[in-house]
Amino acid sequence: MFEKFTKSARGVVEGAVGHAERAGDPTVTEDHLLLSLLDREGTRASAALAALGVDRRRAALEEALQETRRRGGVSRADAEALAGLGIDVAEIVARVEDAHGAGALATGRGPRRWRPAGRRPFTRGAKGVLERSLRSAVARGDRHIGDEHILLALTVGPGVVADVLAEHGASWADVERVLAAEGEGRAEAS
Repeated sequence: MFEKFTKSARGVVEGAVGHAERAGDPTVTEDHLLLSLLDREGTRASAALAALGVDRRRAALEEALQETRRRGGVSRADAEALAGLGIDVAEIVARVEDAHGAGALATGRGPRRWRPAGRRPFTRGAKGVLERSLRSAVARGDRHIGDEHILLALTVGPGVVADVLAEHGASWADVERVLAAEGEGRAEAS
C-alpha cells in the first residue's frame, strides 16, 4: 500500500514517526499522524486545515488531545453528556490520579518496551487510519493516496483524534466540503 502514497503522504508518515521519537513514545499513534499533518505546508491537507482555521488553533488542538487522553479517551462532548447524567468525569479523573498518579487514565501509550533503534510500530488505530486513507482514495476515484486522504481518514475514524478535530471545526463533512471546493477550483482553472 505504501507504494500508492504520494510524496506528501509519505512525508506525513515519516513525520509521525519523528513526532513519536521526539516524544519518547514507543509507538506511532493517530495523534502523531495529526501533528505531522499540521506540520505540512503547501499540500492539499494543509490547505484544507488552513481553510478551516485549524492550523491557527494548533496549541488548543494539542491541549485538547492531551486532556482527552488524560480523561482516558473520554471526549469533551462525552464528558458533558455524562455530566447530564450526574457523572463528573473531572472528579473521577482527579480521584484516580490521586490514587495512582498523574496521567493514570491516559490512553494510547502502552508500556515502554525495548525496540531496535529506529523502529516504532504503529498502533492499531494508526494502522486503521492508513487503511481508511486507502479506502478514501478509492471512494474518491483517486489513483494515489495523498495527505488529504490521511486527513479524511483521521476525521472519519472513531476515537480521540476524530472527536478533537470535530470539536475544532474539522469534521469529515467540513474537510470533504473544503476539498471538494478546492477540486472544483482546480478544475475551473484548467
